[in-house]
Amino acid sequence: MTHIQRRMIARRAVFGLAAGISLTLTLSACGGGGSPLSDSATSAAAGSGGSVIVGSADFPENATIAEIYAGALNAAGVTATTKLNIGSREIYYPALLDGSIDIIPDYTGNLLTKIDPSNTATDADRIVKALKAKLDPGLSVLDPAKAEDKDAMVVTKVTAQKYNLKSIEDLAKVCDKLTLGAPPEFAERSNGLAGLKSKYNCVPADFKKLPSGPVTVKALTSDDVQFADIFTTTPDIVDQDLVVLADPKGNWAAQQVIPLVKTDKVSDTAKAALNKVSSLLTTDDLISLNRKVSGEQKMDPKAAAETWLKDKGITK
Repeated sequence: MTHIQRRMIARRAVFGLAAGISLTLTLSACGGGGSPLSDSATSAAAGSGGSVIVGSADFPENATIAEIYAGALNAAGVTATTKLNIGSREIYYPALLDGSIDIIPDYTGNLLTKIDPSNTATDADRIVKALKAKLDPGLSVLDPAKAEDKDAMVVTKVTAQKYNLKSIEDLAKVCDKLTLGAPPEFAERSNGLAGLKSKYNCVPADFKKLPSGPVTVKALTSDDVQFADIFTTTPDIVDQDLVVLADPKGNWAAQQVIPLVKTDKVSDTAKAALNKVSSLLTTDDLISLNRKVSGEQKMDPKAAAETWLKDKGITK
C-alpha cells in the first residue's frame, strides 16, 4: 500500500480538474498549464506509433514503480515515457479513460473501492476477480504483484503502551481522546473516517489533514497527532519503532500492486514485460525502494528503479 506527497485536492475540484484533462492537453501546445499531463512531451509520446505513457500518482513509491514499469517496457523494446506525480486516483483514473496516459501502477483494494464503492471483497483473489468484472470498458488490469502496500493505523510505542493498544478495536476505546493525522481524502473515502466509524465506532477527537509520508510521520512522533494513516511499506515504521495496529474487521482490503492499463494501447510484448515485473516485485522490495527514495539517500525514483531492474536481471 504510495506510499507518497499523496494527492491533496477537494472532491469537487478533483472532478472538475479530471474533466478538464483533455482540454489541458490541448492548451499545452499553446504553452498553457503546468500540470504533469500538460507538457509537450506527453503529446508527442501519445502520437508515436507503438509508444506508451506510464503515469504515476503523486507519491514517491508509486513514481518509482512507474519508472520500473517504463524501464522494463523499454528493455522489452516498447517505447515508454513517464508522466509522474499526476495526482490522486480521482485524477489519474479519468486520465487513463481519456488516453492522457496508458499505464499506471495501482493498488487492488483501493482501486476496487474507487470503481465499486459498495464492494465488500477484502481478500486478494476476490478483489482481482471483481476488478476485472467492474473496470470501465477500455481499461484492464494485468497480473498483481506479491508486493502489497496497505493503509494502516499507526501509533508510537509510547502511545501503544499508554493505552494498551494492539488493534483498532483497542484504539476505539480511546479514539475520542486522540487526534488522527491522514491525507485529506481520508475524510471522503469509505475506508477512511467513515470506515473507522462504521466498523469500529472510532471517531477521533480531531482530524488533521496531512500529506502522506515524512510530514505525517513527524506529526506522529512529535505527538502533534496520536495516531496516523501510514502506509505499511513506509521504512519509518521499522526505523522509528512505530506500532501498526491490527485491523481485525478488515477496514482495509488487500492492496497488491497491479498494472492498470488502457487495453488498446498495451501490446502482448508490453503485457509480458509488466507481468514479469509483477512476478518479481515484493513488499520487501517496496520498503527498500522507499528507503532509498524517501530516506536519507534521497535517490531519484528513476535511479532507484534502474538499480532494481538490474538486480532482478531485467536490464544489464
